[in-house]
Order: sequence, then C-alpha cells, then structure tokens
Amino acid sequence: QVQLAESGGGSVQAGGSLRLSCEISGYTRRRYCMGWFRRAQGKGREEVAYISMDGSTRYPDFVEGRFTIDRDDAKNILYLQMNNLKPEDTAMYYCAGDPCPPPSRMWEYNYVGKGTQVTVSQ
Repeated sequence: QVQLAESGGGSVQAGGSLRLSCEISGYTRRRYCMGWFRRAQGKGREEVAYISMDGSTRYPDFVEGRFTIDRDDAKNILYLQMNNLKPEDTAMYYCAGDPCPPPSRMWEYNYVGKGTQVTVSQ
C-alpha cells in the first residue's frame, strides 16, 4: 500500500511563492507517474502539474510558467514549486500517483493524499 502526505501549504500574498511537498511511503520500490491537482471551494477539480516516470512534465495553460513539478526518487518526495501566486490559485492541493500509464483524470489515480491548503490574498 502506498500513502501520500502533502505539506507546505499556507497563506501568502499575491506574488509570493510556496513549495509543496508530497512524501511517498509504503511500497516505493516501484516508480509511479505523479501529479498535483487542486480544488477550490465551490469549483471543480483541475490538474496543476504532471510528471511521468522518465521526468517529462506537463502543465495546463493557466499555470503560465509559474509552477514547476519535480521529483526526488531517492527521497521518495514529489515537489511543486509555485511562484507568482495569484488569488485564483487559492485551493486545496492534492498529490496523486499511479502506475504508468495512469488514468486520464488525476483524481482517479490509485493513490491520492489528503491535501494541503493554499490561500493567496491580494
């Protein structure tokens, strides 16, 4: 069984930065396709960043180069560096993982953490 635990969320002003971490525990001998998605209050879920087993990444257009996903397989940690944060980035952020190739929707991955809250004020 694999467990994911996010940390690093918090409250920042617009233009600020946060670095989210997702610690992967349990059966970690296998590498997974990983990603981050978010859910704002009253809105639907949306993918934020994806990284494959070979390190290739994918971001939605609204990220606009502000976010960077990275993985340290030696430490079993997934990261999300978020810069130039905007109030519309306020949401609960979740990390997710699944054996590759993963399902098309990140929130349907086998392993999803409990989330970490990010709040961006004006």
